[in-house]
Amino acid sequence: MDERTPPVVVICGATAGVGRATAHRFAVAGYRVGLLARGEQGLAATQEELKQLGAMSVGISVDVADAEAVLEAAQRMERELGPVGVWVNCAMVTVFSPIRQLGAEEVQRVTAVTYLGTVHGTLAALDLMGRRNRGVIIQVGSALAYRAIPLQAAYCGAKFAVRGFTDSLRCELLHEHSDIRVCMVQLPAINTPQFDWARNKLGKRPQPVPPIHDPDVAARAIFSVVKRTPRELWLGTASLKAIVGTCLMPGLLDRLLARNAYTGQMTNEDDDNQRADNLFESQQSLHHTRGRFAGRSRDSALALSSTQVSALLFAVAGLLAVVLLLF
Repeated sequence: MDERTPPVVVICGATAGVGRATAHRFAVAGYRVGLLARGEQGLAATQEELKQLGAMSVGISVDVADAEAVLEAAQRMERELGPVGVWVNCAMVTVFSPIRQLGAEEVQRVTAVTYLGTVHGTLAALDLMGRRNRGVIIQVGSALAYRAIPLQAAYCGAKFAVRGFTDSLRCELLHEHSDIRVCMVQLPAINTPQFDWARNKLGKRPQPVPPIHDPDVAARAIFSVVKRTPRELWLGTASLKAIVGTCLMPGLLDRLLARNAYTGQMTNEDDDNQRADNLFESQQSLHHTRGRFAGRSRDSALALSSTQVSALLFAVAGLLAVVLLLF
């Protein structure tokens, strides 16, 4: 490939929230951008935005739960944009509901999109990148991949599964001495439209558990791991507290979440039980980068790699050991 050819990124779940913000970030950096999502309207609007930024893009309507369709879309991206160097798995759906009210088909669908969609995207990326033995695969994760919370059991389970799958993949790439790199970016609460189009059985309008961050914060973090690819990147102090707290005091966190995470995920506003959701069908509205929490969103967040966090924990443990020896 001519070194002057713009690099190529493919983003799954690219027409709203973090995926759309990430598409903008890569476009500004000079990438050609492949957009994968279900909704034709959202794809067209996102492509128009990228065109205004001067970026070439291709949008393909695909359900990431369909492995064959994802692979076909990936191959088309290479034909139309060039060799894919970065692949971002960002597609997700969730259901706000107590476990006792979840239907099996709802759990299956959340799993098919959020977990298997990531698997399908990763397999397609490996198919393309394996031919050149180089590339970066970025899994958009969540603090909920470490610390599950009530009322989103299906989503939490899917994110746990993504982390396990990614850990296995990382080991295999190391065994093969592959130059394909993989990173999981663990996000905090983000102001996205998902809280207005996710299936909801709570009776009240859902919200992200504060503190809430702007999608551009996530997009910058995702873009940053392309050149410097840590094992994981943990974004936001809330994510750090949740992940470290789970490792050190899981029982205490169980009790804190049992007490606080119910009201923390609900506003005082009644929700419309008849409104459409995006669990099985794409919604034509709400394909925006941001949700309704702009006034409460932070525009920056602490970002630490898993290596930095490990070093910090060892330092704290060493300090505690010294204190114990002295006293």
